[in-house]
Amino acid sequence: MTRLPRPTPHELDAAQRVLYHAIADGPRANGPRLFSLTDGEGRLNGPFNAMLHAPAVGSALQELGSAIRYRTTLSDRVREMAILIVAAHWDSAFERYAHEPIGRAAGLTEAELTAIRSGGVPELSDPAEAAAVEIVAAMVATGDAGDALFDHAVSLNGTEAVVELTTLVGYYATLALQLRVFRVGQPGDPS
Repeated sequence: MTRLPRPTPHELDAAQRVLYHAIADGPRANGPRLFSLTDGEGRLNGPFNAMLHAPAVGSALQELGSAIRYRTTLSDRVREMAILIVAAHWDSAFERYAHEPIGRAAGLTEAELTAIRSGGVPELSDPAEAAAVEIVAAMVATGDAGDALFDHAVSLNGTEAVVELTTLVGYYATLALQLRVFRVGQPGDPS
């Protein structure tokens, strides 16, 4: 059972309403909806509900997430593999629920998803993708990246992409921690 109340839109105060609309009506709501941002009563799903309980921090956090999802140099495939590697490391059911369909839409194969889901690194033919995934796997496993791995990732993806990947790992680790601490599962999960 979740540890946080899940307010409906009409129960929100002014600061929460601004944040709610930034999430529910922002870039996440545009385009194909491959997971539900809200339930049938309009309550936010997943990590977004926790953001409402500290709107100043939640607003900054959701803006960072929006930047990571929609305004980086990362390809959709690399971004989704990185997110799912963090989700696998933290055993985050919600992030798998939300991002596996997005990954499929970005072209991830079932074999790639299975490898990631099991805590492995998929075999990738694109050297830049492989270097990006390898540095993400190192970051979640050890909290660091050795010099050779770092240099390889930068040489194939650029410094900007590696900065974006480290930020992505930190952001999704934060969400996974919140989801765990606040006992938030995927929609329809009784926990």
